[in-house]
Amino acid sequence: MSENIPSGNEPTPDDTRRGNAAWIGGAVLILIGVIFLLQNLSGIGFGNWWALFILIPALGSLATAWRIYQTNGRLTAAARGPLIGGVILLMITATFLFNLDWGKVWPLFLIIAGLGALAAALMGD
Repeated sequence: MSENIPSGNEPTPDDTRRGNAAWIGGAVLILIGVIFLLQNLSGIGFGNWWALFILIPALGSLATAWRIYQTNGRLTAAARGPLIGGVILLMITATFLFNLDWGKVWPLFLIIAGLGALAAALMGD
């Protein structure tokens, strides 16, 4: 009977979610700080620095995909969705941040969506 009694040392699902959120927030703040520091020291300017805030949901999606991948040991449909969403958000951030031409970048979005569809068909889940 004592086997089913929690010892109080195991993390609860709420603790795990808070840990992931803190990690993502910390990583985004560090990245933003490094970019601003490089901008101040090197003179390289980022006109659309606000696009860095798109990294918050992007890193959240990528962390979710990684967690699902680690749980299942393979890239399932549940992991592919957040992975593709995170990559697309990273591309949007890069496009705004580096002032890339949307007319030249938009085919990459189709390629990523196609890769996701192809992976779903080949992996059969």
